[in-house]
Amino acid sequence: MSEQTQNPEQEVELNEDVAKMEADVEAAVEAAEQHAEQEQSPEAEIAMLYAELEAAKQTINDQKDSVVRAAADVENMRRRAAQDVEKAHKFALEKFANELLPVIDNLERAIEFSDKENESLKPVLEGLDMTVKSFNDAVAKFGVEIVNPQGEQFNPDFHQAMSIQPSNDVSPNTVLAVMQKGYTLNGRLLRPAMVMVSKAADEA
Repeated sequence: MSEQTQNPEQEVELNEDVAKMEADVEAAVEAAEQHAEQEQSPEAEIAMLYAELEAAKQTINDQKDSVVRAAADVENMRRRAAQDVEKAHKFALEKFANELLPVIDNLERAIEFSDKENESLKPVLEGLDMTVKSFNDAVAKFGVEIVNPQGEQFNPDFHQAMSIQPSNDVSPNTVLAVMQKGYTLNGRLLRPAMVMVSKAADEA
């Protein structure tokens, strides 16, 4: 028998040692790969930190935008509320003023159609005239103004044309006569003035 001939037990032990060595090598390689994955390069770590910083900045910007929008909404609501309060103060007397206008109209008509030559009526007419002036002064303190456009250009925003009269004496669209005065409340029309408006006379 040759000296190189090995018995079966020795071959089994040798195979087991080789297998063990291969397993150890594979485990070492796997551990090295895992370690390499876990340990990133400084450049990779910096890049990752920059990415996290940009994400945080974006979150902050989004939150800032939300805060700015919320503040703008609150400011708009406050402004609208202030405007509503201002309008309420300005036009709270609108209904009351409209109720007073017929009273003033009736007093003025009484003066207009009364017999001014009758001496016995003069004290009454003077009293009515003073009453009308007092009414107008009182309502003017609360923003009520008279629209009496005699001789002015017709303005559809404040005048209502009841008739049109040809005239050579004035330019077209001039108010020839005021049939009923108009009134405004703080610039808002309460009642348009009823007027007669001129137009160019037809040539014969």
